Amino acid sequence: MISSWWSLWSNWLKKLMQRDELHVGRSLAVAAAVMVIVLAASVMMVNYINNNERQRCFDRLYNEAENISTYVLERIENDREELKLLAAVVRQYDDLNDPELWNFLESLDDVGMMSHIGILLPDNTVLYGYNKSVDASGQLSFDVEKSHGIHVSHRRTSFLSPDQYVLRHFYPIERNGQVEALLFGVIMIQELPIMQNVKPYAGKGAMYLIEGDTGNFLVDTWHPGQVGNLWALGEREVAPGYDAQQFKRNFIMGQTDYLVFISRTIGRHLYFHYRAMPIREWRIALSVPEEVVFESSHLISKSLNIFLSVEFLCFTLYLLWLINDFRKVSAEKQKRLDTIKNIHEIEQFLFNAHEKKENLYAAIEKLGKIMGAERINFWMLNSGVNHNYRWIQGQPAYEFDDESFYPPVKLLKNFAQGANIFESYNPQEIEAMLPKLKKGEQRDKLCSLMVVPVRDVVAGQLSGALAVCNLKSNEMNVPLLKALGFSFGMFCNNVKNRAELQEKGDRDSLTGMYNRNRYERDLPELFERYQDALSCIYIDVNGLREMNNTKGHDLGDIMLRTVAQAITTYFKSEYSYRVGGDEFVLFVPSTDEQQLTQCSEDMAKELLTYDYHVSVGIECEKQVHTIAQLIKAAEQKMYAQKRAFYATRERRVMHVA
Repeated sequence: MISSWWSLWSNWLKKLMQRDELHVGRSLAVAAAVMVIVLAASVMMVNYINNNERQRCFDRLYNEAENISTYVLERIENDREELKLLAAVVRQYDDLNDPELWNFLESLDDVGMMSHIGILLPDNTVLYGYNKSVDASGQLSFDVEKSHGIHVSHRRTSFLSPDQYVLRHFYPIERNGQVEALLFGVIMIQELPIMQNVKPYAGKGAMYLIEGDTGNFLVDTWHPGQVGNLWALGEREVAPGYDAQQFKRNFIMGQTDYLVFISRTIGRHLYFHYRAMPIREWRIALSVPEEVVFESSHLISKSLNIFLSVEFLCFTLYLLWLINDFRKVSAEKQKRLDTIKNIHEIEQFLFNAHEKKENLYAAIEKLGKIMGAERINFWMLNSGVNHNYRWIQGQPAYEFDDESFYPPVKLLKNFAQGANIFESYNPQEIEAMLPKLKKGEQRDKLCSLMVVPVRDVVAGQLSGALAVCNLKSNEMNVPLLKALGFSFGMFCNNVKNRAELQEKGDRDSLTGMYNRNRYERDLPELFERYQDALSCIYIDVNGLREMNNTKGHDLGDIMLRTVAQAITTYFKSEYSYRVGGDEFVLFVPSTDEQQLTQCSEDMAKELLTYDYHVSVGIECEKQVHTIAQLIKAAEQKMYAQKRAFYATRERRVMHVA
């Protein structure tokens, strides 16, 4: 965007220079006409942006309500799935008052939003524990609740705590095609986790969950812990143009709309947006102060008005300057055009320099030439590692490793504390800033030094420094170098992003270990670095397929993550890979087989506490002939252990209990 603006600006300046021989009055008239057109277009654009931003604020209000509605529906659906599973368990018991059944049900912690479980029998008796029952006649009707099927009840008082309001989530228990009982989960309204998890507008707004046909509040984050009735609150004073009676009709009918009323608590306009939910006539509603709803709109409107004022003032000042100095600045215009062109070229080089290092060298060389410098140094700090690049006049740019010209700690500390440039034309001051610089050729040739920090354009942290040595004095040097420091910051950010993407591509998403792609890429490096001493540990998880088939892939995934964590804990190898569904390979630059065997036994012993079994093959070689041979030997030992394991048990009974 900035480069596009510079391009338009430079093209306009060039046209003015080409018409320099024309009458000054004609040029000024054209310039004034352009300014009027630009100002008129700016006013129209400001109005357009203001209207769009106001609509965007309404869209956010609707989206916040929709997101909360989706979140509540998901929680209800999750509870329903839990009840479905529990109903399947209950059907296995002929006696619904079986102590084993209730020991199981009572052993469960909170299930979703439900605090405890009950069973409604056809005679309107409610079972809520072993030999614990209550006659719910007059409060609950089996036939009525049965006719609703799977549903969430209206707000009711609790049997066990009459001062508490509850919702009951019913699920039929069918046997032989008949509903013999209703399983239900009790949701304590005053303790709903939704109230803690849902914070519309970062806590600046309030959320309500209301029964549309009764007006009863189920959730009221504006008054935590209180549960009342919407209509019992009485009519609120509404803003001009809004009808409270129409709001009530629309609310009951389940329409989507909003109302603006005046809060009795804070005395400000509140935007009350409501919409229907497909659950028992529920309504979701938000109330947000007007200044919060239109916070960004007001800010943008104020900023745009300031922009228009500044734009008008700038155009006026520019017109006065143009009248007085029209002919004096032609050369300066051309110089700026050349600078912009050079900056654009440097930006083009840096655009993909994270993929082509030669483009980085070209950008550094171009910078040195346009600034008339004798030497350029670019230090890039990447994960604590210095990358140093240098250009010397008359030579190509290159990467070098010279500790005498690393960025000094004092300089980096100043930049980290907020300094945005170091500029000096005093050799003694330069020597104090660069204490490691060797005496002789390097120090004697440093007459001036200008350094700017290079910061990550996203996170803002220090990513390096850009230094220009022995440059010609020019008032454009400082802003030019700062502008290019931003471009080099973009380059550093691209380098970091590319490294992060590569790291993510190398990781197994389930276990966090390196994946097979990284495994195959690392094998040549492992052989080259540790040819004289390397151990391979090949690990297979016994019973994964049986776990997936009998208990589901979710528990299989938990099994794999647990094993991977144990591997990481006991072996602490930086070369750990998940190479297959249930296979792991580790490399340890050591040949202490006794220690590795002890680690393996300790790991296996811990995994047995989860009823997980692994087969481990360890191969240690002091002279590695081929990496494939090392891996194969470890794999064969693993398979031998695996065969011995399955010789004592049958696969089909693994993990069924």
